[in-house]
Order: sequence, then structure tokens, then C-alpha cells
Amino acid sequence: MLSRRKFIQNTLTGLAVASFAPTELFANNISNEISNKPIKLTILHTNDMHSRIDPFPLDGRKESGFGGMARRATLVKKIRSEQEHTLLLDCGDVFQGTPYFNYFGGELEFRLMSEMGYDAGTLGNHDFDNGLQGLQRALPAAKFPILNANYDFSKTILKDKFQHYKVFNKGGIKIGIFGVGIELNGIVPDHNYAETVYKNPVTVAKQMVATLKSMDCQFIICLSHLGYSYEIDRISDMQLAAKVDGIDLILGGHTHTFLEEPTSVKSPNGDEVLINQVGWAGLRLGRIDVVFDKNNKKEVIKTASIEICEKIDKM
Repeated sequence: MLSRRKFIQNTLTGLAVASFAPTELFANNISNEISNKPIKLTILHTNDMHSRIDPFPLDGRKESGFGGMARRATLVKKIRSEQEHTLLLDCGDVFQGTPYFNYFGGELEFRLMSEMGYDAGTLGNHDFDNGLQGLQRALPAAKFPILNANYDFSKTILKDKFQHYKVFNKGGIKIGIFGVGIELNGIVPDHNYAETVYKNPVTVAKQMVATLKSMDCQFIICLSHLGYSYEIDRISDMQLAAKVDGIDLILGGHTHTFLEEPTSVKSPNGDEVLINQVGWAGLRLGRIDVVFDKNNKKEVIKTASIEICEKIDKM
């Protein structure tokens, strides 16, 4: 069992050091051909953690005793020990919600995610709550790429700080991942995003799919902070899935939607797009298992929304 106290203590000790030691990431350059044996990919995901590092206090609310990043780390470690090919992804709003953010400005959250081995994340609107300067200060603690393709930071201090996409190779399967975010105007104070330019996520998603297909990606994931769906006319994960061909899976955030299983939507050409979201505050960990056969045919064989609770402490 990973001790919560030890997990956070190690991180706080690291934060007292003036700089973070660089670590070599993504040294996974597998070049072997896909064998006749099916390849199983396990995708783990979170969204809208909102600086909830500790479990919720035992104060009688519905969430009492649930959550906690040390528990999540224990669960992720166990799953990785059982599954050879695993990705751990986040869909934004890492920041804001507890005194940890007020004191450390997001640096602690990113450092804990780095220790947990996140492979990639995207930006949420609350990740701008300390402005571009605050986000810039916290970024060195994120030892994983933060992906966003529809925010243009070229006229800001965050120019070239984010990748549009990342390609992972798991057992010979190429997985392309890109990120898109919600329009900041109206939900984030102007001075917090400054000259950041918002681009239409549908147009950008089509461009990202074309790019990733040209790189021979067999599975394409969108990390979205658009929101699951709306009653008003606003671009959402449901709309994105229905308007863009070529996306296999949309992992979402922003609306704090608890889905017990992924939603299936037909793309314009009739292909199935899965959408999933696991609420907020790190109360659940999403899991989707996909199997690829020797002909690259893919099939989702298992999905789960796993509660982060005290029984994980006994693992």
C-alpha cells in the first residue's frame, strides 16, 4: 500500500528544492511488428480533479471518505502491474478547489501526477485561475505533455509550451492523442488568458485526425474539456463525436458528468465514437480496455468507473 502521508511528504520535500531534476520520459520507442497475439490496451483517465489531493473529510457529505491521490496512485500501480500496455490520461481542471492550490499554485498537483506517471493531460478553464503567469510557474512540475490544439498561445508567454498531439506506441499499436478546450471568453476573466486565441474545436479536431492518420495511428483519442452535453447550442463532446470522423474515443471533462459506462455516438461516416467522463474531484478512475487483433481490428472488451475509496488502502 502506498502511504498517503509518505506520498505527499515526498512531494512537499521535492517542492522545497529550487529546481526539479529532469527525468527522461517517454523512452518507449517500440519498433517490433504486431504479432499474431492480440494486444490489449488499458486506458485509465481522470478529469476535474480540482486540487483534491486528500480524501474528502468525514463530515457527513455524500463524498465523505472518498477520493485521494495516494489511493489513486495505489490503484494505478496495481493495474499497471497486471496490464502490460497502459495509458494514464487527464482531461483538465487539475487546479482550484482546496487550499493546496491556494498555497502551491498547482505545482503540487502536477508533481503528484508526475510521480503517478501520467502519460498526458489537457487544459481546463480553471487551469487559468492564476493567469498565464501562474500556469507558467506550475508547468515545470508536469513531467508529462499537456496537449491542446485549439488554444493559440503564440502571442503569450506560453508560446511553444504545449503540444497539439502526442503519439504513443504500445505493443506495436500507434495511439494518437490530441487535446481541445472550451472557449475561455465568458468563463475565465480576460486578463487570465490575455491574448490566447480560441479556435473552433471541430475544425481543429478534423485537422488533428488527418495528421494522426497520416502518421499511421490505429487508435485516436481526444482529451476534451468541452463538456459532455448542453441544452443550449454549445460545442460539446456529443457534438464533436457526431461532427468529426476518425476519433475512436473522447475522454471528457468540465461538466462533472458521472458516466457508469461510455456513451456511443455515430460519426458522420457511421463509425462508433465512445465518450467517457468520470465526474470530478478524483472520486473515480475511468478504465477502458481495447483489444487489437493481428488485422488491427479493435474491440472494447471492458469498461469501468472505479470508486476511489478506503478499500484501496488494503491493496
